[in-house]
Amino acid sequence: MEADFEDLIAGFLDDGIGISEHFLSDGLCEHLASNLLLLHEDDELKPAGTGNDSLLKHSQLIRKDRIYWLDKEHNDPYENLFFEKMDAFVAYLNATCYANIQSYEFHYSLYEAGDFYVKHLDQFKDNASRQYSMISYLNPDWVGKDGGELLVYQTDANQMIAPTQGKTVFFKSSVLEHEVLVTNGRRMSIAGWLKK
Repeated sequence: MEADFEDLIAGFLDDGIGISEHFLSDGLCEHLASNLLLLHEDDELKPAGTGNDSLLKHSQLIRKDRIYWLDKEHNDPYENLFFEKMDAFVAYLNATCYANIQSYEFHYSLYEAGDFYVKHLDQFKDNASRQYSMISYLNPDWVGKDGGELLVYQTDANQMIAPTQGKTVFFKSSVLEHEVLVTNGRRMSIAGWLKK
């Protein structure tokens, strides 16, 4: 487990983006993806917005995904395994990097064919609590023609990250602008933020 954590931290320290190719096991990804699709069938996913509180806006010109917030109170066994991994990562990050992370929030995210999310930062203008962004992908057999890459903008060279199953990406919420390119098929993930 610590090797996965070190992959994220070392990549982040090297160039601002940590990537662990198999942060989540295939089995856990499959169960989480099943959860997401059942929620979708039950019409539990809601259109995603931008901004927070009174500044929350919904515009399909900005983002077109649908989301469902995770909560430990749901007591889903597979979501609990996900939370256990995040708890362990936060503890490791705080112990090794003095990050002082106090909490986190995560949601399922579903993009259908033609969906996207334009270039943005994850930290709110009026609230700096989001410190680090984390995205874990749940897409088996993803190939280049499926699109939906995470495009991260950097000074030296932008990074294009394929949303392949088990991969997790980690970066500073207030620093790196990024976007989700148009997807050509169903794209599933868990996205969230480590917070102070």
